[in-house]
Amino acid sequence: MRSSIAILLLGTLFAASPLSAQEIQYESVEVGVDHFVFGGERSLSFDIAYIQTPATPSAPLVLPARGRGDYGPFRVIDDTHAALIDVTDAASPRQFAAMLRVHPGIAVIEMIECPGTEDDLANLRLGRMIRAHGIVTHVPQGGSVRSGGVELFLAGARRYVDPGAEFAVHSWLDEDGHEPRDFAQSAPENRRYIDYYRQMGMTQKEAEAFYAMTNSVPFASARWFDAAEMGRWVRLDDTYIAPSPLLAAALVVDSGSTLQ
Repeated sequence: MRSSIAILLLGTLFAASPLSAQEIQYESVEVGVDHFVFGGERSLSFDIAYIQTPATPSAPLVLPARGRGDYGPFRVIDDTHAALIDVTDAASPRQFAAMLRVHPGIAVIEMIECPGTEDDLANLRLGRMIRAHGIVTHVPQGGSVRSGGVELFLAGARRYVDPGAEFAVHSWLDEDGHEPRDFAQSAPENRRYIDYYRQMGMTQKEAEAFYAMTNSVPFASARWFDAAEMGRWVRLDDTYIAPSPLLAAALVVDSGSTLQ
């Protein structure tokens, strides 16, 4: 969704750093197609202006320990829960499919550290796969979902956000330096996102309003907001989901790095 390249060091995961411009290419995306067309990259920058900061500071959070349950940016917690803890890329749809083949009972994705994507087209494909499998997305306290990660949150068949979670959105910038406002609203460059939001359950007006909100922020800046603000833009589910009984045990320091 937003344009950003994100390659994170674990020691800086929860630094309050907005995302910068994404470079994107446009191609049709279909669920279940093995052929991948590479999309643009997104980046995380440390020198971007803040438009709005979360009202509730994020609590310290740590990553699930690495192990045999790693599938790219996904880490299996137990039979029904997986965590998303890194940037997605062109391989992520394939890795997601591989995870479900081995762990077909995965029903909830815990969105712990979701900085964006290196391939926007693959990210949209991944979002459609999440929705097609009826998987729930949950952002726990201290979770951070930014840039292209927001599309994946929206993909949840049900969407839950705990107090203390944070989101960040911004406008995209293509490889030629164009922004959304440089294209007609009905142009493919803009319609791609409206269509995706519609597929994720928004009405036409809701999709257009949400897209306009994200694009109101310059590509070199970011708008940060909390669970309450997200709930004003998209439908969130109210019923509490009990966390996996293994989640507390799985959320251990990875290589000595704690998310702050």
